[in-house]
Amino acid sequence: MAQRNRMISRGGLSLTHPNAAGIDIGCASHFCAVPPERDDEPVREFKSFTADLERLGDWLDACGVDIVAMESTGVYWIPLFELLERRGFTVLLVNARHVKNVSGRKSDVMDCQWLQQLMSFGLLRGAFRPADEVCVLRALTRQRATILRTQARHVQHMQKALTQMNIQLANAISDVAGETGQKILRAIVAGERDGRKLAALKNSRIHASESEIAASLQGSWRAEHLFALKQALDAFDFCGTQLGQCDSEIEAQLQRLHTHDGDPAKGKKRGRARNAPRFDLRKQLFQMCGVDLTRIDGIDVTTALVVISEIGADLARFPSDKHFASWLGLCPGTKITGGKVMSGKTKRCANRAAQALRLAAAALRSSHSALGAYFRRLCSRMDKGKAVTAAAHKLARLIYAMLTKGEEYTDAGQDYFEARYRERVLRNLTERAKKLGMQIVPVAQSA
Repeated sequence: MAQRNRMISRGGLSLTHPNAAGIDIGCASHFCAVPPERDDEPVREFKSFTADLERLGDWLDACGVDIVAMESTGVYWIPLFELLERRGFTVLLVNARHVKNVSGRKSDVMDCQWLQQLMSFGLLRGAFRPADEVCVLRALTRQRATILRTQARHVQHMQKALTQMNIQLANAISDVAGETGQKILRAIVAGERDGRKLAALKNSRIHASESEIAASLQGSWRAEHLFALKQALDAFDFCGTQLGQCDSEIEAQLQRLHTHDGDPAKGKKRGRARNAPRFDLRKQLFQMCGVDLTRIDGIDVTTALVVISEIGADLARFPSDKHFASWLGLCPGTKITGGKVMSGKTKRCANRAAQALRLAAAALRSSHSALGAYFRRLCSRMDKGKAVTAAAHKLARLIYAMLTKGEEYTDAGQDYFEARYRERVLRNLTERAKKLGMQIVPVAQSA
């Protein structure tokens, strides 16, 4: 080991990217550093205006730069990243945690020089960013999620206005944003105050009786709360219009990403997700990826849309499913000191695909499938949070296998999983008994 260390110290680090540049991203301006011998002023500041970004690209061309490393700061890096990528530069977006400068020497000038030095010696690794067409789909899907969250807030505003008038409709029906709730609320805004007439608007699937609904619709009917209810309904409808427009854009973008012909095979009959787009999203995703991710239990069309929009259909950047799970933040941690595992906690990660997979894993609780049995087995021996993460990790590996190998997922059923689990337990017990000089005898044979 000592000889090996001496060889490294004598040889030193070698330049792997001699034409590298480093950029420290800011809101109003960016600081860029090139190799010192390329220019009399190797560190320059450029404003964030488009004309200044073009000048930055011209300067990098004149300095012979071919690869650029920049920190991911908010969303300020996106315009410069796209501009440099269009001009033919290899641009790496690096994690700010990986490029921390020496303590006490923090400045924009030093940051860009430090990025340039690390990149020159090949010590930085770029973050995963899907193809440009997938980035368009990702932006549209994130915009759709934002609209849904805004619409949900307006539903809360409706409930608040009803509660202030002591209209206890939410205690009679489960969802005021459903068909029955919307009919009643719109009739109230239109001027109807008779509880019996309002209760007659209920759908046949509502369990509450008309008399119970009528009793919940007796309130104060104050004008200011009715006004707030009307505005919340108008905002809810506006979000619905925006949601329809966003779905149209998503459908058009999915058609541009069409690479496979045919329709997905018939799988399990599932009900339509409440917030799913109105078009045939399952077919569009199949024609983009060549596989049907909804065949995996727990993953519906909206979850599949979130995952595909975040990662795309090409996972060549990830050498294995372990690398993919690590990028998602679903793999166990490796905090080891002195050969002792100090913690196996997963790293904190705000990955939207991982969040969607965690929700899908939690939905396996009542699934009569092999994955459902696997999740329930995990819950029996660990707390639910860890079980959800472990099940999401398994879903991620299944998705990686489907997208890289092009094979469909087939569920073996919970009986198959339980039988395999019983075989493993018996095999382990037999081996332990053999080591202790004993033998396991089935109860039926001893009788």
